Amino acid sequence: MERRTLNNLPLFLTSTVGSLPRPATVRDLLKQTHHTSTTRHEQFLDAAVGFAVSLQEQAGLDIVTDGEWRRKSYLGVIADLCNGFELTSHPHDGRPLTTVVSRLSPRNPGFVAKEVEFLRSIASKQVKSTLPSPTLLGERLWDPVHSVTAYPTRQDFVRDCVPVLQQELRRVEDAGADIIQIDDPHLCLFVDPKVRSRYSDPQNAATFAVEMNNAILDGLRNAKLSVHLCRRAGARARGEMAFEGGYSVILDHINALNVHQITLEYSRPGSGQMEVLGNLRPDLEIGLGCVDVTPGQIDSVSQIMARVQEALKFVDASRLSLNPDCGFAPGSAAIVDLDEVYSKLCNQVEAARMLRVELGGGNP
Repeated sequence: MERRTLNNLPLFLTSTVGSLPRPATVRDLLKQTHHTSTTRHEQFLDAAVGFAVSLQEQAGLDIVTDGEWRRKSYLGVIADLCNGFELTSHPHDGRPLTTVVSRLSPRNPGFVAKEVEFLRSIASKQVKSTLPSPTLLGERLWDPVHSVTAYPTRQDFVRDCVPVLQQELRRVEDAGADIIQIDDPHLCLFVDPKVRSRYSDPQNAATFAVEMNNAILDGLRNAKLSVHLCRRAGARARGEMAFEGGYSVILDHINALNVHQITLEYSRPGSGQMEVLGNLRPDLEIGLGCVDVTPGQIDSVSQIMARVQEALKFVDASRLSLNPDCGFAPGSAAIVDLDEVYSKLCNQVEAARMLRVELGGGNP
C-alpha cells in the first residue's frame, strides 16, 4: 500500500493507543448528559479534553488523542452514531453495556468527526482518531437472544455496521485526523489455539474480520491508516483473561490489511517472538507496544529501550513508532491512576529520545 508520510518527523514517533483513564469528573459528566445544559455540558467536556491533550503534550508525545473522554464507552460509540441499541449496565461493575435490538438507523452522524475537529483546534501535535472494528462490534454487541429479530446472524449485523463506520471515517478524515486507527482485538484473538478451537473455520472467520476492516477504510486517501491488534491488555485491570500465542498464525491476515501501519503488543510474556516482524509486508509501519499498561506496573526507560532494540534486529528503525500495548482505560468505569499513566508516557518519550541519540536518527 502506498505509504502516507509527513515530512521532518523524527524516528520512533510516540503516541498512546487511544484511551486515557477517565477522572471521576469526566465519568460524572458522561452520566449527566440528560441533566445538564447542552452548552454548559460541552464546555465542561471541552475543558476536560483540553487537560487530556495537555497531559500528552507535556509528556512529549508526538501524536495525541482526546483520550476518548467524550465516549460513554468505547464500543458504545456506535450507539452515538446510530439508533437500534438497548443501553444497560453491567451488574457487577456498572460499566455500560450495549446490545443491538433493532435495525440500525442514523442518530448522530459526525459524532466522532466532531471529536477530531475540537482536538485539531487545540493540539499542537499530530492527532489520532480511533474506532472499533466491525467484527469487534459484532462479537460484543450482537446477542443470540435479543438481537436475532433485527439481525438473524452476527455477520448480518457486522455487515450493516460497515457503511455506518465507513461514512463516519470519511467525515473524520475531512475533519483533519492525521491517523485513523481501527481497534481489532477480535482478529488478534485468533493467535490463541483455544480461541481458534471454538470456530469451525477459524481461517475464514479471521478473513471475514480483515475484509470488514478493509471495507470501512476503502476510499480514505489523506490520513495514515492503522489497525491495532491487542490481546485485551487493558482488560487486565479487570482481571480478565489474557490470550497467548505469537502473531505468525495470523501473519497472512495482517499482511492483507489495506493499511499503512499495524500496532502490536509486545511488552508482556505470551506475545511470541519478534522475528515475525521481519515477515510483515515491507511497506507496513509498526506501532510497537513497548509499554505495559497494567496498573501498578511502570516500565523503566531501559526496559522500554530493550524492547525496541530487540525489534530493531528484525525491522528498520524508519518503520517503528512507540506506543503502549493497549489503551490505558480498560473500560469506561475502570479507575486507573492518571499520574501513573503520565509517568509511563514520560518514560516512553525519554526512551524514544535516547534511541534517537543512540542511532543518530534526527531530532532527539
